[in-house]
Amino acid sequence: MHRIIKNIIIIILSFGLLSVFAIIAVLWAFSNNLPDFKFLNNYKPAISSKVYSGDGELVNDFSSEKRIFVPYKAISEKVINSFLSAEDKNFFSHPGVDARGVLRAVVNNISNVVTSKRLEGASTITQQVAKNFLLTNEVSLNRKIKEAILAFRIERALSKERILELYLNQIYLGEGTYGVASASLEYFDKPISELNYDEAALLAALPKAPSRYNPYKNIELAKFRRDLVLKNLLENKFINEKNYKEYIDNEIILKKRKKLLLRIPVIM
Repeated sequence: MHRIIKNIIIIILSFGLLSVFAIIAVLWAFSNNLPDFKFLNNYKPAISSKVYSGDGELVNDFSSEKRIFVPYKAISEKVINSFLSAEDKNFFSHPGVDARGVLRAVVNNISNVVTSKRLEGASTITQQVAKNFLLTNEVSLNRKIKEAILAFRIERALSKERILELYLNQIYLGEGTYGVASASLEYFDKPISELNYDEAALLAALPKAPSRYNPYKNIELAKFRRDLVLKNLLENKFINEKNYKEYIDNEIILKKRKKLLLRIPVIM
């Protein structure tokens, strides 16, 4: 009996060691030839060129992508809390990859496969920065492994605030907008400092599927997704029960920024 138990222990230990060596081998293989992430320290995206009238009205926007870069300190807590609640509530505590999030996604996806539902992802904000700046949108195990390795490296090189600043200024939010400042003007004609929690929650609802949840195309679906973000805000204690009930009762009021027609005088 003791011999059987001893053999079982040896098999378990051997399997554990082989698993560790296999993981190390995979990480070593994928660590070679990864993109250089050091430029992210000083990275600032190209911003659009705009022409305004004398009274401050936007006349024209000469760009294919709508971007406005905003430093981290200028981004309101409402916007930050909304995106953390929607995308990565453990952002300030994980090392780049959220082990609890991965485990939760694996468990949920077993059920999703059986019920033919859409599979869940488990990418942290840091992983999304790695993907958006350094990798492609290819859906593969290879990319996910590289994404995870880069996320760990980025976390060691950059502050959490810098990583979040890069994410919030780079993320695509529909209607040709990149970054929260540009999206705030596109959907509400407001600077991000003036957004309410229900408006910030709508912006945070968009990264999951910018076209699907675009409020200009499907206001009911956008509200459904916004209300899920508001529920997360409540669960994460960023808002209280009273505020939550007020916000979910609010209809989505959009106000697209006006663009004046640029008129060039004709000289006879």
